[in-house]
Amino acid sequence: MYMAITPGNILLISSILLLLSIFAGKTSARLGVPTLLFFLVVGIMAGSEGIGGIYFDNPAIAQFIGISALIFILFSGGLDTDWKIIRPVLWKGIMLSTFGVFITAITVGYFVHYLLGFSLLEGILLGSIVSATDAAAVFSILKSKGLKLKNNTAPLLELESGSNDPMAYFLTISLTGLLASKSSDYAALLPHFLQEFFLGAILGVAMGKISTWLINNIQLKAQGVYPVLLMALAVFTYAATDFLGGNGFLAVYLCALILGNSNFIHKKSLTEFFDGQAWLMQIVLFLTLGLLVFPQRIYPIAGTGLLIAAFLIFIARPLSVFISLSFFKMNIRSKLLVSWVGLRGAVPIVFATYPLIAGLDKSGMIFNLVFFISVSSVLLQGTTLAWVARLLKQTVPEEKAPVASMETAITLAEQSSIHQFEINGQSKMLNKKVVQLNFPAEARIIAIKRGNTFITADGFTRLLDADQVYVVADNADALKQVTFILGKAT
Repeated sequence: MYMAITPGNILLISSILLLLSIFAGKTSARLGVPTLLFFLVVGIMAGSEGIGGIYFDNPAIAQFIGISALIFILFSGGLDTDWKIIRPVLWKGIMLSTFGVFITAITVGYFVHYLLGFSLLEGILLGSIVSATDAAAVFSILKSKGLKLKNNTAPLLELESGSNDPMAYFLTISLTGLLASKSSDYAALLPHFLQEFFLGAILGVAMGKISTWLINNIQLKAQGVYPVLLMALAVFTYAATDFLGGNGFLAVYLCALILGNSNFIHKKSLTEFFDGQAWLMQIVLFLTLGLLVFPQRIYPIAGTGLLIAAFLIFIARPLSVFISLSFFKMNIRSKLLVSWVGLRGAVPIVFATYPLIAGLDKSGMIFNLVFFISVSSVLLQGTTLAWVARLLKQTVPEEKAPVASMETAITLAEQSSIHQFEINGQSKMLNKKVVQLNFPAEARIIAIKRGNTFITADGFTRLLDADQVYVVADNADALKQVTFILGKAT
């Protein structure tokens, strides 16, 4: 039966696809299959060659949706990244996300050049597209598996996957431009690279600081407007940086990283909002890319795609990891695990739309190969991640929580009791906003007594002379930090 294209029908189909994706994702978790793969399958099944029969063959729209989704996925990843945790692995992550991406692109490029008869530049373009690990895939799989890895491996993997898109994007765009214009001016790539990454870094850090200040000082009356403000800032960061010739993905990630490691109004609720939005964007992204795929075009290149995927997983990725991390002290088992968690997901498929839109000779084949490689990577590496981590003895054994004794329970209750602090004229926190106190996450102000009135504090509340501040601290360390900030409890 033919269904007319109306706003109601479009919303009906969209909601059904979202619900199917969510239910399929819940089922996939039980089966040990990466959730994101099921989102992709739902999109394919809904497409023109599936049971849904929805015809979609517009790379430009898919690219727009993909870029929009990646902005929020990277922004959410940056907000959730704790600087204290990634600082010890910062330079390792930078090496993997730049030099490692470059090595992967070159090695895969040469392999494809000799295997398929692509020109070397076409081979390196394909290598560039699949060179970056997928932040959405890595974040979701690490969280869903609940793995605790040794030697700061988890922060390293999250940092790499969140920060290596800019390098892969730069290589993809640059090589697509060279092939489209039939230019051989490779020397121009270096200043272009320096410009993109310099502007991306500067504008990203600047927007992170500006965003923090703006959120803490704008004083919006409706709390529900704050997520809208943060969404606008994320999109503006990407678009303005891109407009000025910088790398928008780098800017978005750094902006969120600065913001996430600063104190700002409604931080907890905003972070949770963007976490949910990132999941929505992942579902929409994978559904869209699934709709764009025509399975009949994939079958003829399955054998070739399998060879390239195997080369990428077992040779190119380990080679890039071992070379990039050769400058650091890291045991072989940890390097092998990092090599195995080189998941490719939706990002390479999004990047593969650039050659399609540019109309390159082998763009169709490149897109189909990239799709096959990405699915193979998520299916093989995603399903075996936990098993490989245990095989390499890189997991931290889960400790069973001891049964608390009555004495322990009383101690914990005392540590979480209410503590009272007084603000006087000599206090260094006098006239400071609550958001400026830099409280630990384990402590919170539950009330402020001002004169004979109790007021509920929010981030904008200023501490005045003679205020009695009532604080709950979850542990002794948190209480010690609060005492250092507010002075001795009364």
